[in-house]
Amino acid sequence: MANWLLKSEPDDYSIDDLATDTTTPWNGIRNFQARNFMRDQMQVGDQVFIYHSSCKRVGIAGVAKVSRAAYPDPDQFEPTSPYFDAKASVDEPKWFVVDVSFVCKAVIFLPLKAMKAAPQLQDLAMFKQSRLSVLPVTSAQWDYIYRQILPS
Repeated sequence: MANWLLKSEPDDYSIDDLATDTTTPWNGIRNFQARNFMRDQMQVGDQVFIYHSSCKRVGIAGVAKVSRAAYPDPDQFEPTSPYFDAKASVDEPKWFVVDVSFVCKAVIFLPLKAMKAAPQLQDLAMFKQSRLSVLPVTSAQWDYIYRQILPS
């Protein structure tokens, strides 16, 4: 089982939206490296941190899990969708989604500033590839963040 961090702008889709929906396709990914993580590596049961970005309160907002492995993003075929891709076809899709299911909200929101200050997170992929919205998280990093947001 792998661990991931998925970024979302809470004005578009927040941890509260996921809590309400319970499950959602993680769509709109239009970066090839992020797509490859989803398509090639994410598996059902993988754990996911939901990270709120591009907002006043940036940081880890909750936990989800992958509930359906990668499948073609249907929005790439829909001309009215903002995620439409004229170069994609049903026979050769370019973009993929995974479904994620809500697990819980963070009891303690973990802000980016605290993440950057933590020696345990100095090698977090997000700090090296800050523009990616789908990023791997090591087991040690997962355990540290999890203890911060859900203290026992």
